[in-house]
Amino acid sequence: MPEFGRVDVVTTHVWRVPTRRVPRALVAVAADRRRIRRTPGVSFAKLLGTSRSGRFGVRDADATRWMLITSWVNADAAHRFDHSSVLSAWTRGAEETWKATLRPLAARGHWSRHVAFGSPAGCPWAGPVAAITRGRIRLSQLPAFWRSVAAINADLVERDGLCIAFGIGEAPIGVQGTFSLWRDSAALTGFAYQGTPHRTVIGEAAQRDWFAEALFARFAVLHTAGTIDGGDPMAGLP
Repeated sequence: MPEFGRVDVVTTHVWRVPTRRVPRALVAVAADRRRIRRTPGVSFAKLLGTSRSGRFGVRDADATRWMLITSWVNADAAHRFDHSSVLSAWTRGAEETWKATLRPLAARGHWSRHVAFGSPAGCPWAGPVAAITRGRIRLSQLPAFWRSVAAINADLVERDGLCIAFGIGEAPIGVQGTFSLWRDSAALTGFAYQGTPHRTVIGEAAQRDWFAEALFARFAVLHTAGTIDGGDPMAGLP
């Protein structure tokens, strides 16, 4: 059973499946979510749909790309999962795969009422970072939220230091999140707190209480392998 609250490492897997295999992937998502959560050593896990890279709108969902985010109580458990039947089945059915091993640097908020990524101490890190955001939006605030997406999207894709970003979600409306990779913490901080569109939306979200639940987490990128959209998103980093 999951050991909620204790986290040593986090792994992310991204799979691109052929269009003909999308129906099979939809069935696998429903079946595998519970199997993954019951894996020994799992603290938290979410098997998610994604959007197209650099896009976050309602119409930008990409049914051929899927993502698994898993928190592990130790690195050995994560390594054993690499040889599991669940992971092997997704890999065999994919035409493109990518994996990242992460260590939580900072996290605040909850995901489905759980502390998804433990309580990291915020140790110094000079290398590339990943960020995960997730929010459960109040129905009354959905129009305001979606009006804000275009300006943030335009600012994000122009940001120096961004390697890749895309939306993630358990549901097409109301439960939304993002995954992004950055050259370093300074690049991520510049977008999150110095970019005018994002800073404005943060203030409006707090003032109007957009979210019934919200989470932001930052991670050290320890290792990556594979490709997304045909290339290595970390290519060119020192």
